[in-house]
Amino acid sequence: MALQKAEKFDNSVVSPFGGDPFVGHLSTPITSSNLTKTYLNLLPAYQEGLSPLLRGIYIGVVHGYFLLGPFVKLGPLRDSQVANFVGFVSTISLIIILTACLIIYGFVTFSKSDEEDETTMVNFLTNKGWRQFTSGFIVGGFGGAGIAYALLKVVSFDLVSF
Repeated sequence: MALQKAEKFDNSVVSPFGGDPFVGHLSTPITSSNLTKTYLNLLPAYQEGLSPLLRGIYIGVVHGYFLLGPFVKLGPLRDSQVANFVGFVSTISLIIILTACLIIYGFVTFSKSDEEDETTMVNFLTNKGWRQFTSGFIVGGFGGAGIAYALLKVVSFDLVSF
Protein backbone atom coordinates (compact mmCIF):
# COMPACT_ATOMS: atom_id res chain seq x y z
CA MET A 1 0.00 0.00 0.00
CA ALA A 2 1.61 3.23 -1.11
CA LEU A 3 1.46 6.42 0.91
CA GLN A 4 -0.70 9.03 -0.68
CA LYS A 5 0.04 12.74 -0.60
CA ALA A 6 -2.17 14.63 1.76
CA GLU A 7 -4.56 16.94 0.01
CA LYS A 8 -3.93 20.62 0.60
CA PHE A 9 -6.59 22.07 2.90
CA ASP A 10 -8.04 25.37 1.74
CA ASN A 11 -8.21 27.65 4.76
CA SER A 12 -9.19 30.86 3.08
CA VAL A 13 -11.06 32.26 6.08
CA VAL A 14 -8.50 31.59 8.81
CA SER A 15 -4.83 31.60 7.91
CA PRO A 16 -1.53 32.28 9.67
CA PHE A 17 -0.75 35.97 10.07
CA GLY A 18 1.43 37.09 7.18
CA GLY A 19 1.57 33.54 5.91
CA ASP A 20 3.99 32.55 8.68
CA PRO A 21 2.59 29.73 10.88
CA PHE A 22 5.22 30.34 13.59
CA VAL A 23 4.03 33.83 14.49
CA GLY A 24 1.42 32.56 16.96
CA HIS A 25 -1.45 34.62 15.60
CA LEU A 26 -4.22 33.60 13.24
CA SER A 27 -5.41 36.08 10.69
CA THR A 28 -9.19 36.04 10.55
CA PRO A 29 -11.60 38.40 8.76
CA ILE A 30 -12.21 40.14 12.09
CA THR A 31 -8.59 40.59 13.19
CA SER A 32 -7.39 41.62 9.73
CA SER A 33 -10.15 44.04 8.74
CA ASN A 34 -9.55 47.75 8.43
CA LEU A 35 -12.66 48.42 10.51
CA THR A 36 -11.16 46.55 13.49
CA LYS A 37 -7.81 48.29 13.11
CA THR A 38 -9.49 51.71 12.93
CA TYR A 39 -11.63 50.96 15.99
CA LEU A 40 -8.62 49.87 18.03
CA ASN A 41 -6.63 52.93 16.95
CA LEU A 42 -9.45 55.18 18.21
CA LEU A 43 -9.33 53.74 21.74
CA PRO A 44 -7.67 56.12 24.22
CA ALA A 45 -4.84 53.69 24.94
CA TYR A 46 -3.73 53.78 21.30
CA GLN A 47 -4.60 57.33 20.21
CA GLU A 48 -1.72 59.45 19.01
CA GLY A 49 -1.01 62.73 20.75
CA LEU A 50 -2.61 62.03 24.14
CA SER A 51 -0.63 62.38 27.33
CA PRO A 52 -0.68 59.40 29.72
CA LEU A 53 -2.63 61.49 32.23
CA LEU A 54 -5.37 62.21 29.70
CA ARG A 55 -5.44 58.55 28.63
CA GLY A 56 -5.96 57.56 32.26
CA ILE A 57 -8.73 60.12 32.73
CA TYR A 58 -10.58 58.90 29.63
CA ILE A 59 -10.33 55.26 30.63
CA GLY A 60 -11.15 55.99 34.28
CA VAL A 61 -14.26 58.02 33.46
CA VAL A 62 -15.65 55.21 31.33
CA HIS A 63 -14.92 52.59 34.00
CA GLY A 64 -16.37 54.69 36.81
CA TYR A 65 -19.48 55.56 34.82
CA PHE A 66 -20.30 52.05 33.65
CA LEU A 67 -19.37 50.14 36.81
CA LEU A 68 -22.06 51.87 38.86
CA GLY A 69 -24.99 50.28 37.01
CA PRO A 70 -24.31 46.63 37.88
CA PHE A 71 -23.76 47.49 41.54
CA VAL A 72 -27.03 49.44 41.69
CA LYS A 73 -29.24 47.07 39.69
CA LEU A 74 -27.71 43.70 40.61
CA GLY A 75 -26.40 44.32 44.14
CA PRO A 76 -27.91 42.78 47.28
CA LEU A 77 -29.59 46.07 48.25
CA ARG A 78 -31.13 46.69 44.81
CA ASP A 79 -34.68 46.98 46.16
CA SER A 80 -33.85 49.36 49.02
CA GLN A 81 -33.76 53.14 49.12
CA VAL A 82 -30.00 53.20 49.55
CA ALA A 83 -29.24 51.12 46.45
CA ASN A 84 -27.78 54.10 44.55
CA PHE A 85 -25.52 55.15 47.40
CA VAL A 86 -24.33 51.61 48.14
CA GLY A 87 -23.66 51.11 44.43
CA PHE A 88 -21.68 54.37 44.38
CA VAL A 89 -19.58 53.33 47.39
CA SER A 90 -19.01 49.90 45.82
CA THR A 91 -17.91 51.50 42.55
CA ILE A 92 -15.48 53.81 44.36
CA SER A 93 -14.12 50.81 46.24
CA LEU A 94 -13.59 48.87 43.03
CA ILE A 95 -11.88 51.88 41.40
CA ILE A 96 -9.50 52.00 44.39
CA ILE A 97 -8.79 48.26 44.03
CA LEU A 98 -8.18 48.64 40.28
CA THR A 99 -5.86 51.59 40.94
CA ALA A 100 -3.91 49.50 43.45
CA CYS A 101 -3.57 46.82 40.77
CA LEU A 102 -2.30 49.42 38.28
CA ILE A 103 0.24 50.65 40.84
CA ILE A 104 1.47 47.12 41.52
CA TYR A 105 1.70 46.35 37.79
CA GLY A 106 3.65 49.56 37.16
CA PHE A 107 5.99 48.88 40.05
CA VAL A 108 6.76 45.37 38.84
CA THR A 109 6.94 46.10 35.12
CA PHE A 110 8.70 49.47 34.89
CA SER A 111 11.89 49.93 36.86
CA LYS A 112 13.15 53.34 37.91
CA SER A 113 16.29 52.85 35.83
CA ASP A 114 14.33 53.06 32.58
CA GLU A 115 15.89 55.56 30.26
CA GLU A 116 13.36 58.25 29.54
CA ASP A 117 13.88 60.59 26.65
CA GLU A 118 12.98 64.22 27.18
CA THR A 119 10.37 64.59 24.48
CA THR A 120 7.26 66.70 24.64
CA MET A 121 5.03 63.65 25.01
CA VAL A 122 5.78 61.18 27.78
CA ASN A 123 5.63 57.59 26.59
CA PHE A 124 2.70 55.66 28.03
CA LEU A 125 4.75 52.55 28.81
CA THR A 126 7.50 54.04 30.97
CA ASN A 127 7.74 54.49 34.71
CA LYS A 128 6.73 58.15 34.58
CA GLY A 129 4.02 57.57 31.97
CA TRP A 130 2.48 54.71 33.93
CA ARG A 131 2.37 56.80 37.11
CA GLN A 132 0.59 59.57 35.21
CA PHE A 133 -1.82 57.07 33.66
CA THR A 134 -2.62 55.61 37.09
CA SER A 135 -3.21 59.09 38.54
CA GLY A 136 -5.54 59.94 35.69
CA PHE A 137 -7.36 56.63 36.08
CA ILE A 138 -8.29 57.19 39.72
CA VAL A 139 -9.34 60.81 39.13
CA GLY A 140 -11.38 59.83 36.07
CA GLY A 141 -12.88 56.83 37.85
CA PHE A 142 -14.05 58.94 40.77
CA GLY A 143 -15.39 61.56 38.36
CA GLY A 144 -17.25 59.04 36.20
CA ALA A 145 -18.80 57.35 39.23
CA GLY A 146 -19.78 60.75 40.63
CA ILE A 147 -21.45 61.80 37.39
CA ALA A 148 -23.34 58.51 37.15
CA TYR A 149 -24.46 58.80 40.80
CA ALA A 150 -25.60 62.39 40.27
CA LEU A 151 -27.58 61.35 37.20
CA LEU A 152 -29.24 58.56 39.18
CA LYS A 153 -30.23 61.02 41.91
CA VAL A 154 -31.47 63.78 39.59
CA VAL A 155 -33.06 61.91 36.69
CA SER A 156 -36.02 59.65 37.42
CA PHE A 157 -35.86 56.37 35.53
CA ASP A 158 -39.18 55.04 36.80
CA LEU A 159 -41.25 53.71 33.94
CA VAL A 160 -44.99 53.32 33.92
CA SER A 161 -45.82 50.26 35.95
CA PHE A 162 -48.63 47.98 34.89
